[in-house]
Amino acid sequence: MELCRRRHNSKERRLDPQITLGLLTDATGFPLNVAAFEGNRAETATMVPVINDFKTAHNLTDVTVVADAGMISEANQVALQAAGLSFILGARIPHLPDVVREWRDKHPHDAVPDALVLTQPWPSTSAEKARGIPDRVIHYRYRYDRARKTIRGIDEQVAKAQRAVDGHAPVKRNRYIQLTGATKSVNRALEAKTRALAGWKGYAEVGVMPTGGGSCLAGAVPGLNSSA
Repeated sequence: MELCRRRHNSKERRLDPQITLGLLTDATGFPLNVAAFEGNRAETATMVPVINDFKTAHNLTDVTVVADAGMISEANQVALQAAGLSFILGARIPHLPDVVREWRDKHPHDAVPDALVLTQPWPSTSAEKARGIPDRVIHYRYRYDRARKTIRGIDEQVAKAQRAVDGHAPVKRNRYIQLTGATKSVNRALEAKTRALAGWKGYAEVGVMPTGGGSCLAGAVPGLNSSA
């Protein structure tokens, strides 16, 4: 099988021959398994084969997969469930979660404690169940450093948007600039939303074994590209 295939390199913005490496690590980052795939294969299609090979090689039955938000797709979730794997996947947060809003309502004058974790059940809809998407539990974790960096970025982008609205800078791609016809304004609703979400990260959990249950916690890094 020819591994070297042409694929667009999004980081370097060019089309080059390359291969895709699937790297599986344990919870500490120690490499457990590595596999090579065709360079034009999507990274989302490399996760399950790498994990299944490792399970077979070591006669494992309970494996919990931990992967970043870039690997979340419905196809991945269905494939992981079909393979009998429990998983914790980074979850995007498009809106302020109910549990976070409830915490803020109960603590209106308190700063969010660093490393606070709030948990919310997330039942699948009828349509999701029909596609094989299971019920999940989502853990929302707050980190002070993450919030600080995000808010700094928001401040910079909003300041640029305001300069453009005031006519002191050209209008460039900026998510905080709102255009209504020929009228420019700063999108304050979006600013408030992103500030409220700053510092929070979601983790979707399905079928995770309790601590001490004998599961092998695996960190999946299935898309390490190597240009040829």
